[in-house]
Amino acid sequence: MLDWDKLRIFHTVATAHSFTRAGEMLNLSQSAISRQISGLEASLQTELFHRHARGLLLTEQGEILFRSVSEMLTRLSAVENALLDSKDRPRGPLKITAPMAIGTTWLTPHMKEFVSAYPEIEVSLLVDDRELDLARREADVAIRLFPAKHPDLIQKKITTLQNSAYASNDYLRTYGVPRSKQELPRHKLITFAEMRQPFAEVNWLLKEVLKLQEDYKPIFRINSLFAMLKAVESGMGIAGLPDYMMQGMPHISKVLPDVTGPATEVYMIYSMEMRNSKRIKVFKEFLLRKFAEDGLVKAGA
Repeated sequence: MLDWDKLRIFHTVATAHSFTRAGEMLNLSQSAISRQISGLEASLQTELFHRHARGLLLTEQGEILFRSVSEMLTRLSAVENALLDSKDRPRGPLKITAPMAIGTTWLTPHMKEFVSAYPEIEVSLLVDDRELDLARREADVAIRLFPAKHPDLIQKKITTLQNSAYASNDYLRTYGVPRSKQELPRHKLITFAEMRQPFAEVNWLLKEVLKLQEDYKPIFRINSLFAMLKAVESGMGIAGLPDYMMQGMPHISKVLPDVTGPATEVYMIYSMEMRNSKRIKVFKEFLLRKFAEDGLVKAGA
């Protein structure tokens, strides 16, 4: 009979493509992980991984075993969720993934209220711009700025977020307040610096300026919306940023309110196994309420 502990370790190694990363995830040494995999290969009398300098790749037999173990984990997870949600109060683990900017600047400050209201829910928040695999239980629920691509995922549109131009009050006192879009080329712009953008048209404000002055150069480029916010806060310049990032920022002001950026739709996404979960239900209700309280729910959301 196959050893379940070895199968669980095998699945983690296959997902991580590395003994070292799998060891970190399971809190085991690399040598312990390697011994478990070698033992599993010996019991099955087949090689499960190709060892390469760039990482571990599954053999054909390894792929077959990985699919089977993944299906077993999905079924066990569904049973676990059903048992947990049969209780009167929502309880058990809830692993949330959210984009870096919205996770750090908006969601995290609100989570104290959620964990206080539901102390029996064990909340983890993974702030990451990567798209984690919900089908493989890398997270239970995702907040995303784009709809789900996988047909087996459930999605709920939460709201539509707006983007505007912002500058610190110190910057505006020093350099003046732009009264029209035509004045923007005389100001210092902070822009996003990477090809993989957190949402479509993230550099919308720069595009507006380039229409007026083709050779315009921003004062600062950086590959993080949160870092752009900190640069604005320091008085470095003006940036086009999501409105939700400005909660509790009285020293930063919106400029040119008639010049707005692209609207960004926010979705809450989770797997079919979680559709009856009380943890998902209360978290969805919480999100909708907090967006509404912050004035971030738009008509039709």
